[in-house]
Amino acid sequence: MLKIPLVLLAIALLPLTGCNTLPPPDVIPVQGFQLERYQGRWYEIARLDHRFERGLQAVSADYSRNADGSIRVVNRGFDTAAASWREAVGKAWFNGRTDVASLKVSFFGPFYGGYHVAALDPGYRWAVVVGPDKDYLWLLSRDKQPAPEAKSALLAVAAKLDIPAEKLIWVSQDRDDN
Repeated sequence: MLKIPLVLLAIALLPLTGCNTLPPPDVIPVQGFQLERYQGRWYEIARLDHRFERGLQAVSADYSRNADGSIRVVNRGFDTAAASWREAVGKAWFNGRTDVASLKVSFFGPFYGGYHVAALDPGYRWAVVVGPDKDYLWLLSRDKQPAPEAKSALLAVAAKLDIPAEKLIWVSQDRDDN
């Protein structure tokens, strides 16, 4: 399996723009965050366009705790043109308190980028994640096909962040092998 940049790897490339691990000024990361509840698999429902994810479908992210206290991040997606899976494995750390959903993530070396949960369903069924600016945005769900009310909630948060729905790339989650 090829190891290539996916979802969060683009954020790790931010050293070129200052390696910012802080949230955008108008985004307040979720308070009262519980990593234990956030761990596990999340499916990418929609995202903003980036070349590192073009052509990828069935994108998912898995989060688990490493022995050193960091968070293991495994991003995976199916490249439709190559007809193969692509995967990137990284490591994340909290920027500060562990009950604030503001993290820094790296997929190689000492370079980190910001990962901030801007909104989270109380039941941890969906989440909105932004990078160091709002050019990086992902709508995530525990379900491959979220309920209509979850999709509406995700779109409402995106709108509140001034992200027009027509800019979102909707990700197909119809594969049975992910």
